Amino acid sequence: MTYILPPSLDAYIEQHSSKPDEHLQQLDRETHLKVLQPRMLSGAVQGKFLEFISTMIRPKRILEIGTYTGYSGICMAKGLVEGGTITTIDINEELSSMVRRYVDAAGLTEKFDIRTGDATRIIPELSGPFDLVFIDADKRNYSRYYELVIDKVPAGGWILADNVLWSGKVVEEATDKDTTAIRAFNELVQADERVENVLLSVRDGIMIVRKNG
Repeated sequence: MTYILPPSLDAYIEQHSSKPDEHLQQLDRETHLKVLQPRMLSGAVQGKFLEFISTMIRPKRILEIGTYTGYSGICMAKGLVEGGTITTIDINEELSSMVRRYVDAAGLTEKFDIRTGDATRIIPELSGPFDLVFIDADKRNYSRYYELVIDKVPAGGWILADNVLWSGKVVEEATDKDTTAIRAFNELVQADERVENVLLSVRDGIMIVRKNG
């Protein structure tokens, strides 16, 4: 991933943002030491952003598509109301034990429903509503994930999607399948009269979608 901002600005932003909890710092370190593609981790600034969004929304139920090592899910779970839950889906079974270990360290075990498998098959089996959905999985299925979850989000509910700037390739002449899929997703959301949306340049781009009432 190539970040949109210069490294010096990225560093300045992180230096002037609240630090993650110790268990998240440990998760960040272990991910970079032991897991492939550690750039997929949300990290300190985006994690705090997700935590703040969730805390403002105060969701009863969250759906996360793309668990990875659990960082983003732990951040969002902090905003759940009492008795709230987060269902998180990832296709990589090898990471499940690491996710569970850090969820436990965060004291959030009872709030997590961790699913392993193909999200396009799991999502249709889930009953809504979900007050907050976070899409951060394989880019070629972004539009499909969106269509699968939109009817499970109530009026006034929220969908967030990560990596929607795709290292700036969305405005370049790149024609690879991932870039093409991200552009198609962004256009799908922009044309959807069921929602309002804003695309933010946080890290690699986050699309924020609010379902109309």
